[in-house]
Amino acid sequence: MLTRLLSGDFPRSRVLSALLILILLYLATAPFLFPGARALNVAATICVSIVLVASFDLLLGYCGVVSFAHAMFYGIGAYGVAIAMYTMGPTWGAMATGAAAGLALSVLLSFLIALISLRVKAIFYTMMTLAFGAAFGALVMRLSNLTGGDDGRTFRLPEVLMPAFRPFESEVFGITVNGRVFTYYLVFSVSVLLFLLMLRVVNSRFGRVLEAIRENEFRAEAIGYRTLYYRIAINCLAAALATCAGILMALWLRYVGPQTTVGFNVMLNILLMAVIGGLGTVYGAVVGVALFVVAENYLQSLMGGLSGSLSGTPLLAKLFHPDRWMLWFGLVFVLSVYFFPSGIVGKLRGVVTGRKGLGKAVPEASKVAAVPNVVPKAEAAQ
Repeated sequence: MLTRLLSGDFPRSRVLSALLILILLYLATAPFLFPGARALNVAATICVSIVLVASFDLLLGYCGVVSFAHAMFYGIGAYGVAIAMYTMGPTWGAMATGAAAGLALSVLLSFLIALISLRVKAIFYTMMTLAFGAAFGALVMRLSNLTGGDDGRTFRLPEVLMPAFRPFESEVFGITVNGRVFTYYLVFSVSVLLFLLMLRVVNSRFGRVLEAIRENEFRAEAIGYRTLYYRIAINCLAAALATCAGILMALWLRYVGPQTTVGFNVMLNILLMAVIGGLGTVYGAVVGVALFVVAENYLQSLMGGLSGSLSGTPLLAKLFHPDRWMLWFGLVFVLSVYFFPSGIVGKLRGVVTGRKGLGKAVPEASKVAAVPNVVPKAEAAQ
């Protein structure tokens, strides 16, 4: 059962398995173990960000496609739901309409962008996606009557998802169960399902072909695969998943704005989390997101306490002042990239592989590129 659930892709490291189990237990029990508003918001952000970063990893880690338009699809999902519920009212029908419209628009745009941009290589493709993302951000600001402009758009949810809704008069396990808890578990459940879907995709024949394209596109083309079709397909799939992440975040925040969805800082955060966790491993998104979001939310508070305890030494107190948390966060990121060039998950798996006497970890994609049975039977017969 577990093999089917994880599509046969196990963590392959006891330390990594322990980390993933701890993160899953934390997310599954967050409303009861950490009932505070801030702690619950951190847990919900981790759920959504895992979907967003893992979908980006499908492009960069598994297919070698560097796209800076990924935050645009995230924003389309968020704005789709927000605009629909703002104009049509807080109903399930409005939510479904906004989600469907966002998904349709994202898939269409990703198809057109991929069709135009994937014919150019390397940095030229990346710059084109950056231009599309910037253009969408400018469009959001211009259409202020629809999107709310720089102020964003606030909206209401169906009654069952609002904080005022309380199905039980008494507390459950010491907390008051309300619509906010229901919203969290909606976000959590959908995030888990989308994560398992991505695991299935990367461990399918389609995923192996993507890895072969990343390792040696010319060879994949030579053995009969139309690489452009595969790259367009993964662009559309990644865009749809990023849109789902945007929908979930909009439902959780009940607000959408340019800085929280389509800002360039969102794209940079996606890239940072993917690199920290490890590219080419869906599990890397889980570890990278958890570390990044927790550090982003609690590092400043920890430094405030540390700075206060060092008040006797003014130089150290200033060095660890809460306002300098970005400096230390950047330093930690640089060190993590230096000591874990393949990401935390890649490093943990590499250690296990080394203990088995196989030397350094070999990227799975290189194995895929060398396996002859990747070739379709009909094409091999030709």
